[in-house]
Amino acid sequence: MKTFRPLILALAAAILPLSANAADTSVQAEAEEVQVIFDAKDVNLDEYLWIARPVLVFANSPADPLFIQQMQYLTRELDELRERDVVVITDTDPAAQTDVRTKLRPRGFMLALIGKDGQVKLRKPLPWSVRELTRSIDKMPIRQQEIRDRRASGL
Repeated sequence: MKTFRPLILALAAAILPLSANAADTSVQAEAEEVQVIFDAKDVNLDEYLWIARPVLVFANSPADPLFIQQMQYLTRELDELRERDVVVITDTDPAAQTDVRTKLRPRGFMLALIGKDGQVKLRKPLPWSVRELTRSIDKMPIRQQEIRDRRASGL
């Protein structure tokens, strides 16, 4: 799996209020460090089964205002997502007919959360904040078990 750097770099100016050179460097360094944002062309959802919670962000174009807003929300709080084993998978090319697009059949913008068990947990037609996403994740039985396990191990 590869990080989808062109998408991240293209969104840098809209997401982060930095100069162009600083934005490229900052976002690229952040993506390499965190490695939670991937392009749907480069992933197979089966690879995440019992390992991570994919959050899929679909749009018909990377210029879709809803897509840009959703990516702003997600990139501002990557630590919260990483803590919950979330990976963000983007798909902004309907013509590519990726496996995730074929499986979930979005119409325009759509946000979908898939649990570690591989089941679709929610679908939303509008952007969701990281707070809303993490609250939904924290209510899931597998996440509650992870929290109990971390408390028991003293982490």
